[in-house]
Amino acid sequence: MSGLLQVPITSAYEAECAESGGADRLLLASLDDLTPPLDLVTKVRAASTVHLRVVLRTRIGFITDGAEMTKLKGMVSACRDAGVDGFVFGFLNALSGIDRAACIELAGDDLWGWTFDRAIDAALNQDLAWQDLTGLPRLDSVMSAGSAREVEQGLDRLIDRATHFPVIATGNLTPEQIPWLARGGVTRFQIERTPAADR
Repeated sequence: MSGLLQVPITSAYEAECAESGGADRLLLASLDDLTPPLDLVTKVRAASTVHLRVVLRTRIGFITDGAEMTKLKGMVSACRDAGVDGFVFGFLNALSGIDRAACIELAGDDLWGWTFDRAIDAALNQDLAWQDLTGLPRLDSVMSAGSAREVEQGLDRLIDRATHFPVIATGNLTPEQIPWLARGGVTRFQIERTPAADR
């Protein structure tokens, strides 16, 4: 598994900073970690050539419905036209398990890859939830702290999951934790974003 540094951003200025700092992938969301407006997506794409993924979620929480799905499908189409490389999303059902049907519907039959976000850490039955990720179309990475809290509480579980899935370690990750995770086979990391004004 090759290494990857993913940097969360909320502005074109942050995208430029992340690229100059060596980011391999950018994760674009609004300030409240929801889907950003299309004009921001366009600005970020113009500001950086780094692989860009956009968060798909229009409201707080991990349960979706038909109305939100319609909006998100429209956003996918618009973002693809703007040059976005992939997306980040993840949905749970009413029983706090993976909503495979919603994920499959949003993934559609296009060619872009996507990341299952930290909804996985909120699933009630963790073992079943991770099993349910298997076979989702074009899913190429999973963001997780190995814990519903922070990566400090989930280090060992995260290493175990990484033997079966391409995990991106996140959740207040510290520099001291990276060597431990890397020795266990985790080579993809997301650093925490430092707020910066758009310029």
